[in-house]
This record gives sequence, C-alpha cells and structure tokens, in this order.
Amino acid sequence: MTARAVTDATFEQEVLKSEKTVLVDFWAEWCGPCRAVSPILDQIATEHSDKLDIVKVNVDENPQLAMKYQITSIPAMKVYRGGEVVKTVIGAKPKPALEADLAAYLA
Repeated sequence: MTARAVTDATFEQEVLKSEKTVLVDFWAEWCGPCRAVSPILDQIATEHSDKLDIVKVNVDENPQLAMKYQITSIPAMKVYRGGEVVKTVIGAKPKPALEADLAAYLA
C-alpha cells in the first residue's frame, strides 16, 4: 500500500471527514528531501494501515491547500484527527525518527 494523492477537491472528504487518523505529506516533484521521505512514508502506511492513513498533497498542483495550512517549507507532514491538525513534522527524517514522532498515532 502506498500513500495516495489527494487534491483541493478531495481533501475535505479524504482527510477532514476521515474516521481514521490521517497523515498528510505536503510535497513537490522538485523537492529532493520529499522524494527521500516518500518511500519511508509508504512503508509506514503499509505497516500501520489499520491505525493511520497516509496521503500526499502536491503543493504545486494544490496551492490553496498549501496556503490554507501555511506550508512554508517541504516536506511538511501534518497529522489530522477529527478534521483538526494534531501534529506537524517538518523535514525529511529517517524511519525510526518519523515513527518516534508518530508513536502516539501508531500505537
């Protein structure tokens, strides 16, 4: 299972109205660190699919979402629960560090 793309049009339904906790990866094609963290997020998505949905938002293709959630540097990962941002992680990190940041949502 890999992280699926969401857009301005699908964000509300897939993230804000989701029953599950959702991690949104705000990224761009040209961003090296974004490409580095992507396979790590795919692994976490596969290993914890029962607890956490992971989706991606391309900030170049969805500038309204990037503005709304004040994305000023990428990769930026925001965890949503019940339609609210409950955690923000900025920058590419190795898998153990990301799992530590997300431990409260993976348990």
